[in-house]
Amino acid sequence: MGMQDFIHVKDVASVGEGKLVSVRGWVYRKREIGGKVFIVVRDSTGIVQAVVGKDNGDAFKKAEQLNIESSLVLRGYVKREPRAPGGFEIQVIDIPWSFVGWQFPINEDAAKADSEYLLDMRHLWVRSRRMQAVLKIRDTVFGAIHEWFRGNGYYEVQAPMFITSAVEGGSTLFEVNYFDSKAYLTQSSQFYLEALIFSLEKVYTVAPSFRAEKSRTRRHLTEFWHAEAEVAWAGLEDIFTVTENLISHVVKRVLERNLEELSILGRRTEPLENVKPPFPRVSYDEAIGILNRKGFDLKWGSDIGADEERALTLEFTQPIHLHHFPEQVKAFYHRNDPARPETTLSVDVLAPEGYGEVVGGGERIFDYDELVGKIRRFNLNPDDYQWYLDLRRYGSVPHAGFGLGVDRLVMWICGLDHIRDALPFPRDMRRLKP
Repeated sequence: MGMQDFIHVKDVASVGEGKLVSVRGWVYRKREIGGKVFIVVRDSTGIVQAVVGKDNGDAFKKAEQLNIESSLVLRGYVKREPRAPGGFEIQVIDIPWSFVGWQFPINEDAAKADSEYLLDMRHLWVRSRRMQAVLKIRDTVFGAIHEWFRGNGYYEVQAPMFITSAVEGGSTLFEVNYFDSKAYLTQSSQFYLEALIFSLEKVYTVAPSFRAEKSRTRRHLTEFWHAEAEVAWAGLEDIFTVTENLISHVVKRVLERNLEELSILGRRTEPLENVKPPFPRVSYDEAIGILNRKGFDLKWGSDIGADEERALTLEFTQPIHLHHFPEQVKAFYHRNDPARPETTLSVDVLAPEGYGEVVGGGERIFDYDELVGKIRRFNLNPDDYQWYLDLRRYGSVPHAGFGLGVDRLVMWICGLDHIRDALPFPRDMRRLKP
């Protein structure tokens, strides 16, 4: 049973009528009508209908015993059949191998099933056509992120997952017992990327980050995939350009490669076709004005949360650059705008259609005294950031960077209701298995 003896399900239509083929996969659907067993077989590439007649004794007996998700190998002749998915079916002559297995615990109406049950059964639900479509799009997204960075002069680097100091502040750190001392799981590789720009200038990483946020929202995970970049000699303007080009490239690749998967998910492609640089730029001040006109009651200095982001993004057909947040709503390492010191040279990219923040970034403070002052202003201890401060002691340069939440990006591209459905095995505050 060598690989070369089989064809993928998606290739059945191109083989031509009357040809003998062998396929292998799993039973997606099965029904018996008028002395025939109709099996819809799925593999990693799609689905095809196979028909076994009663006159084919041994194969018919095997076909009758199959359950949903039984695995099988079958041989047969390709026949044009307009009513079958893909317009062709296989008229089976034999089933050389099958594994019937137990009754599958997820039935055909799974889409209506309780979402908690499907999360408990995630190790089996990943076989569904819906999850398969998301995972294929996710594969395109990750590949396109690497492709864009590598094609634009960035070096891929890796940072540690065990850390001793917080990037975003202590409340959302997972503490782990590290031999006889305390360590934490990383919330972001940013500080390490900042160290590496002094060697490589333009660096990026794609890695997990961990946030112990007790959030039960549709867009929070405790373990998420982070694409982060830092660039020497760069400023806010550069981050606008990099993020809009990166996101546009990813979306373009999905539209080139995954139209079938988007269709399985019922995702409209028009919003994705709008994603081209440049993205509209909206200052924090303008955003507060727009939101207050829409019925919010926001004071200058209020954070813009999920509800506000949702309302704001519904005003635009493209992702937007929301920039110049007040000092108090952004982390200590953001550089304040010298022209308007109460604001920071920061940007969030908000995905349209109500999805909200997918990127946070901006200029970093590169002056030693300015950074120490701001750490103190944020009631943090400079001693906890000694090696990070070292970067400002030796050959410091202006620089900027950002972090992109890849799962959120996938969620928006796929048009999903919940971030848990954007990855195979999600982790949130209530779920640690499977």
